[in-house]
Amino acid sequence: MSNEISRRTFIKGAAAAGVVLSASGCFSWNGRNIPEKVRRGDVTYDVLIIGSGGAGMRAALAAAGNKDRKVAVMTKLVPTRSASTMAQGGMNGVTGLTDPTDSIESHAFDTIKGGDYLCDQDAVEYFAERAGKNIFEMDYMGYPYNRQEDGHFHSRKMGGHSHPRAAYFEDRAGHAMVHTLFEQCLDKGIDFISECQMLEISMAGDKLAGVIAMDMRTGNFIGIPAKTVLIATGGYGRAYWVRTSNPYSSTGDGIVAGMKVGIPFKDPEMVQFHPTGLSVNGVLLSESSRSEGAILLNKNRERFMEKYAPEKKELATRDIVARSIATEIEEGRGVGEGLTAGVYLDFTHIPAERIHERLGQVYDLSKRFAGVDITKEPVLISPTCHYSMGGLEMADFHTGETRVPGIYTAGECSCVSVHGANRLGANSLSEVLVFGHTAGDGAAAYAKGHPYEGSQDQLAKDCAKWKDHFDEVTTRPHEGNRTVPEIRDAMVQTMWFKAGVFRNGPQLEEAAKELAKHEEDYKRCYVGDPSHVYNTAFEQYVELGNLLQISHAIVQGAIARKESRGGHTRRDFPKRDDANFLKHTLIFKDETGYRAEYKDVVITKYPPKERKY
Repeated sequence: MSNEISRRTFIKGAAAAGVVLSASGCFSWNGRNIPEKVRRGDVTYDVLIIGSGGAGMRAALAAAGNKDRKVAVMTKLVPTRSASTMAQGGMNGVTGLTDPTDSIESHAFDTIKGGDYLCDQDAVEYFAERAGKNIFEMDYMGYPYNRQEDGHFHSRKMGGHSHPRAAYFEDRAGHAMVHTLFEQCLDKGIDFISECQMLEISMAGDKLAGVIAMDMRTGNFIGIPAKTVLIATGGYGRAYWVRTSNPYSSTGDGIVAGMKVGIPFKDPEMVQFHPTGLSVNGVLLSESSRSEGAILLNKNRERFMEKYAPEKKELATRDIVARSIATEIEEGRGVGEGLTAGVYLDFTHIPAERIHERLGQVYDLSKRFAGVDITKEPVLISPTCHYSMGGLEMADFHTGETRVPGIYTAGECSCVSVHGANRLGANSLSEVLVFGHTAGDGAAAYAKGHPYEGSQDQLAKDCAKWKDHFDEVTTRPHEGNRTVPEIRDAMVQTMWFKAGVFRNGPQLEEAAKELAKHEEDYKRCYVGDPSHVYNTAFEQYVELGNLLQISHAIVQGAIARKESRGGHTRRDFPKRDDANFLKHTLIFKDETGYRAEYKDVVITKYPPKERKY
């Protein structure tokens, strides 16, 4: 068990039960989904955060540093049920504890190289300088890190890393983070508005009015006034529906809402396909599996990563490993056919005690969803859509602000850009901490210096508009109209087979035409449920509309980028083209449709080189 102390006492039991450092013993949360002052309409928030994941709650803590500020977190789920809880491997940062030879410069370079040089290097340097500090900060909050015998953090070496720098809690790193942050938010008296689906950001002309949401418990449409809105709604992996590790809530809601008010969607084509999702359903098996020694085998039981990445092998970057697996399958060395074809991930040479100690969730997921005991036999895996490098453009990474005054963003729904064309494992949790913190500070500073300039009348008008829309779509006839699930399934076929791991021009053009047809079908689709209490049919209708727009942006960005870089692989343009495409894609949407602009990548001290692993 190397030099690591077992933490299987209270903390492990608490995590397994769904709490870490349980808040219930110290604080109370009444479980009401909407505070009474919101129902009455007599509160204007200084900072209204949309999304209760790591970025949202870290932003809330920063914004609530002054007790006089009115801060709320709104989520369409309940607190602690975000995508962040599914992150498994750890959080990167240079602490000087596990490996004293590691450096901030090394972390920055690994990130830039891993991102295939599409990263803005000034943002990466800012990120790397603060990532280690956030690891210590989480420790002070009570995060239950796995530790060495001397009490310092134990760290893993993930794919593309030159040093072990991913501090972690078993393979439940995100779960522990979210619960730790939630406890702190309760202590700060931050309001939680839960089970409320954001529908749009309300603007009175060019002034922010607030947010329009649907209360899932009652079906009521509510307008919440706010001086600032911070979008932290996570990624858009459900554009690939059944071939994703993302939760069902990852439907790009915040990105679409931001695009509607003029914020561009930056680098939408940069989608990360994680190498090791269960072939049966896309559920993620953490990169920590390979960090702990699991190897990849084709149907002939050959360790094929030796030919694709001779030095790093299974610990090459995710884009390289995912393409290698896809190639093995395409060339007939995979197991099975269609969406569920895959290769083997083999843990059997790793001591069972070590698997149970460090990879307990991986063991449980393999057993539960694939029926495989990984201590005894390999499990079948294949690439799965995992992460969105693209997102709403963050105009200033020092503050989290967008180009629309009063609107901020952080987390996976944003694009700083520190991940470029491919995110390194364990950089996501660090990113939500670093930029959640800065965005929370930025939003609070803006609110302090600006009065509320919105309009309650505008909020009321937008609520009435959505009520009329609800009545119209839920009373449409079924005959002649496709259903939401039918359109969604068609969308997934389009995205996975024509805009997935491998892409080419003709297929992408076909995808654009198919998506246009899906969008036309969506305009008259059958929803069918006119009820008001927990109307999930309407919720899924709204989410599908968002996913169709997200998918269209992905495809438009992919058509325009005539090169291969990171997670974007064009078979008709297999080489990286720095001369023409060392730039960010910016997709705008208005009443005329989608249009693209481009923005130069910021280079400071690391000129682009060929990536070798």
